[in-house]
Amino acid sequence: MPQNISRQDILIFPFNGNGLEALDCLGTHFNFIGFIDDTPEKQGTHPAGFIVFDRKALTDFPGAIVLAVPGSPQNYASREKIIASLGISEDRFATVIHPSANISPRATIGKNVLIMAGTVICGNAVIGNHVCILPNSVIHHDSEVGTYTLVGSGVVLTGYSKTGICCYIGSKSSISNFVEIGNYSLIGIGSNVLNSVPENSIYAGNPARQILKK
Repeated sequence: MPQNISRQDILIFPFNGNGLEALDCLGTHFNFIGFIDDTPEKQGTHPAGFIVFDRKALTDFPGAIVLAVPGSPQNYASREKIIASLGISEDRFATVIHPSANISPRATIGKNVLIMAGTVICGNAVIGNHVCILPNSVIHHDSEVGTYTLVGSGVVLTGYSKTGICCYIGSKSSISNFVEIGNYSLIGIGSNVLNSVPENSIYAGNPARQILKK
């Protein structure tokens, strides 16, 4: 006879593009309660049938874990502050991995991590806390994705590359072996990064070149 599977209650913050895509990653392991969002116009019952709560849901559902996926090219550098503002313990954060993702047993995956469909994470790769990786990206052996970083779709991080904290790696970008991306830096869509990038920079192009120093 089939056994009952206990599913963990989960809230997703905020109601944004990353959050909507996260719904397709939950599989059978989670019971989705609803979104949390600070924008009053977004709150209430959505036409799709789910509910968007305000932050009171954090106390109304004390047993629910939380997936926090804020961030975009406009506010990626503020992810740490936004996530910290939830005021919850690290143990309450969820890690959600799409069933089709291929994760090496020798990889290290942090807390509050979202890994979307088709992603491959190879042996000895390290994914820090509060990281979001969009579909079909490849994180090769011995590479590192720093905390609070967003990785777009179809990104390739080659062996021994290192991405700092609070970075944004645009979709279809490639980071070469041993290259380091400095903290709070953005790599534009479709870039081919051959050399290390200093902190607080914006690089784009093929090969990638600095277009702005913040």
